[in-house]
Amino acid sequence: MHTLICGSLAFDTIMVFQDQFKNHILPDKIHKLSVAFYVPEMRREFGGTAGNIAYNLQLLDGNPLIMATAGEDFSPYAQWLTKHQLNTTHIKIVPDTFTAQAYITTDIDDNQITAFHPGAMTQSHQNSVNEAINVSLAIIAPDGRDGMFQHARECFEAGIPFMFDPGQGLPMFNGEELLYFIEMADYLAVNDYESQIIQDKTGLSLEELAQKVTALIVTLGASGSHIYADGQRYEIPCVQAQQIVDPTGCGDAYRAGLLYGIAHGWDWPTCGRLASTMGSIKIGSRGGQNHKPTRDDIEAIYTQALLSEVVAKEAI
Repeated sequence: MHTLICGSLAFDTIMVFQDQFKNHILPDKIHKLSVAFYVPEMRREFGGTAGNIAYNLQLLDGNPLIMATAGEDFSPYAQWLTKHQLNTTHIKIVPDTFTAQAYITTDIDDNQITAFHPGAMTQSHQNSVNEAINVSLAIIAPDGRDGMFQHARECFEAGIPFMFDPGQGLPMFNGEELLYFIEMADYLAVNDYESQIIQDKTGLSLEELAQKVTALIVTLGASGSHIYADGQRYEIPCVQAQQIVDPTGCGDAYRAGLLYGIAHGWDWPTCGRLASTMGSIKIGSRGGQNHKPTRDDIEAIYTQALLSEVVAKEAI
């Protein structure tokens, strides 16, 4: 059976400005801003929520199935996915469009200026969940607004349990619309900042939101994560990363671990520990899809983290 990954596919062009933006932006002139930054360092990464989640789930042999839209420039990305044995059956190429593109310029203080072109992502509703077969679990990740509504409704009507991950798509929805998704979803996954936005928009506390789903997952960065399920809150520790290089895509890696655990019927602490393991592995590489651990590597890191947790508890 497949885990259906509904979300975006994007090219991320990342440029590094070897100075501080504040040295080149005059506060009294921002009403007619015109600046240019010399960026000798540049790289292009394959990204997007669907691509990142599927890539990580494939590392776990989790049988992901991507559902997304892309533009006529998608060929290099398609070749990458095929190389990594990812199923591209439900990636629809939309004529006369570009694949979603993020242009990110970062200065030496890690401040960022980003321009995002959604391109074919706005046509994600052209895909239908009903066309996918042998699907036992799904995730609705940030994508085109109409597509997110449609895919959530189709999963619900087809009886496919799904995780709602609004992520950077949160500004597109008001409180009533967010509750529409949550009422249909089985799982809700957000980071700490996003959890506060959802509480503000819906007027519901985390505990009240948790009552509407089988599990509410809130990631806390280096502080680990909380999983609200079974009438309690599970404290999931952060897995120590071997090195910290780039947090881009760590949330997607975490979600892949969750989906794998859910698909295999694991308990929540085990799901959370695998999710944290995947995030800690990803943060050691640049971009969302450049880490290459084997299944044995993942298992070894997971086991070591679990042993360290047990030792720490015994020492208390």
